[in-house]
Amino acid sequence: MTSLTKVAIVTGGGSGIGKACVMRFAREGYKVGIIDIADSDGMQTESQVIDEGGEAKYIHGDVSSEADCKAWAQAVLGQWGQINTLVANAGVQINGDLFAATEADWDMVVGVNLKGVAFSCKAVLPQMIAQNHGAMVLVSSINALEGVAGGQMPLYDMSKAGVIGLMRSLANEYGKNNIRVNAICPGVTVTEFHEKKAAKRGKSPEELRASLKGHALLGKGAEPSQIASAIYFLNSDDASHITGQVLTVDGGLTAMSHPI
Repeated sequence: MTSLTKVAIVTGGGSGIGKACVMRFAREGYKVGIIDIADSDGMQTESQVIDEGGEAKYIHGDVSSEADCKAWAQAVLGQWGQINTLVANAGVQINGDLFAATEADWDMVVGVNLKGVAFSCKAVLPQMIAQNHGAMVLVSSINALEGVAGGQMPLYDMSKAGVIGLMRSLANEYGKNNIRVNAICPGVTVTEFHEKKAAKRGKSPEELRASLKGHALLGKGAEPSQIASAIYFLNSDDASHITGQVLTVDGGLTAMSHPI
């Protein structure tokens, strides 16, 4: 572990891409606030960081609650006195076409994937403005950039497109405060969520990855650590002149030629 004195907050940091971000930032020397509603995942990730010699704090928080977001931002400030980075990663996914979606489904997806991202940004912005610096990466999806065959995730796709719109608005508004805001659009990524779904179908993690052989131009799905590396880059000083941009990390899927 290095000795940087910076503080990152990762929402949905207990598992998947969020956990990979927590581990990457911690290994780069950041103190990391882990925000999640799954307490066992969050505490396990906190313990893993500490076991590796890093510093992290798990805070239970529902991003769809503005009060929760204010509370975890204040807790992080109380712990470390600054907030340099936000990774707005927490999200939910509901499958099913437009006719299958209930009003409760809409409320959940909009509440977490759109309001939750906005509330998270709102919670950290006052401190970043006071510091006159900060960086945020909002996690979107390639589903925001192109249609998905079968139309089975319109709620998710809509919400992830909204994340990009929010990112561009915030980048325009807060560039004057030396705050950079970007979005990342992952493609197929093999997380614990997907491994658990595959296990219910009798597939091992190895079989799941094997089933993705030939996917996209690089012939496979991404690992969470690969997405975390791209997110870390966008938040790092190496990306100090990048804001208002969408970085696609999909193994080349959206660059492929598709037959008409």
